[in-house]
Amino acid sequence: MEIEILNTKGSKPVGKIDVSEDATIENVKQKIYQNLNKKLYPDRQAIKLEAKGKSLKDDDKLKSLNIQNGSKLYVKDLGPQISWKNVFLAEYAGPLFVYLWVYQRPWIFYGVQTTSPGHVASVAAVCFSAHYVKRILETLFVHRFSHGTMPLMNLFKNCSYYWLFAMYVAYHINHPQYTPPGTATFYVGLTGFILCEVGNLSIHLLLKNLRPPGTKVRKIPVPDSNPLTKLFDLVSCPNYTYEFGSWFFFTVMTKCIPAGIFAAAGFYQMAVWALGKHRNYKKEFPDYPKGRKAIIPGLL
Repeated sequence: MEIEILNTKGSKPVGKIDVSEDATIENVKQKIYQNLNKKLYPDRQAIKLEAKGKSLKDDDKLKSLNIQNGSKLYVKDLGPQISWKNVFLAEYAGPLFVYLWVYQRPWIFYGVQTTSPGHVASVAAVCFSAHYVKRILETLFVHRFSHGTMPLMNLFKNCSYYWLFAMYVAYHINHPQYTPPGTATFYVGLTGFILCEVGNLSIHLLLKNLRPPGTKVRKIPVPDSNPLTKLFDLVSCPNYTYEFGSWFFFTVMTKCIPAGIFAAAGFYQMAVWALGKHRNYKKEFPDYPKGRKAIIPGLL
């Protein structure tokens, strides 16, 4: 059947494509790229029923959308895209190098120094580095992305957030006048940080095993034999809970206000994401556990 494709800007005609009745939106994107515009590769397209409507999912079938011969669909150019894997690698590699550079007390920040950072600052550098090395390894070997790309321009915003916060936190913890917390506070923070890091990794591994390779299958996540995954009994996004916990305990371990600001900023964004995922879980699965919250057990 023949479908007319129009641009969402001004509803200008782009052209017509021939597809089968059993075609999906993904097939439509491929046809647009192959036959109408080589610049609009599939990941760069958003297909809509109306110019200002919602974007359709790739696996939506034309038949289920009541698309017939002679129907119209709208395409929006999302702009140049970059893969999520490359986004994450750029986001996480930056803080790793920035923090370790500041840890060396470069003259541009501190002037010429004859002393090196103390014990707490050195342990903090190891913990900070381990966190981002873990994230890089998870990006390469654990995460399976449901969305292939994001707009390239967003990369600069995301990287600025991570890189500048790393510099802000590192500057204070490695400052010659930095005052570390007491021994008990330090070890409480360090223990909590390590526990949350392992918990976060445990959740990521469980989520990986929940989705078969090369698929977009979605299931209700439930705890496995690892006791750290029991948090799934209480919240929908325990990976975010553990992530916030890591930075909360890092703040306790270092007694660093900028680290606390970073933890608070991260919690706000993760709470927004968690609430959205929690709503989607409840819509998608009628039997979704009712006792779960989004990110904070019993509260949020």
